[in-house]
Amino acid sequence: MTAVRYDSVMAQSKSELFDVLCPCCGSTLQIDAELQIVIQHREPEKKPAIEDLHAAVQQLKGDAERRNDIFEKSFASHLSSGKVREKKFEELLKQAKEDKSGEPPKRAFDFE
Repeated sequence: MTAVRYDSVMAQSKSELFDVLCPCCGSTLQIDAELQIVIQHREPEKKPAIEDLHAAVQQLKGDAERRNDIFEKSFASHLSSGKVREKKFEELLKQAKEDKSGEPPKRAFDFE
């Protein structure tokens, strides 16, 4: 008779179990309402980080080529930036020599 009693207690407690979905990690918690404890914890199924290893390797090779192209463009623009600054300076110097407006512009401490 003790076994029957044990089975009836187990049946009663199983009917009072409910599932709760964790908002943080997405796992499922099975909780006993009477005892107010977590009976079971099931983590959500996670997909593998890299599904296709060959595709990931090809992407990394492509990334290396793109980084190399960006570096070459940056290096070329760095080399040509000196020429650009020199041409801008020459153009502004030419405009300053052609401008015969008279006196030079006032400086900030000239207004005091």
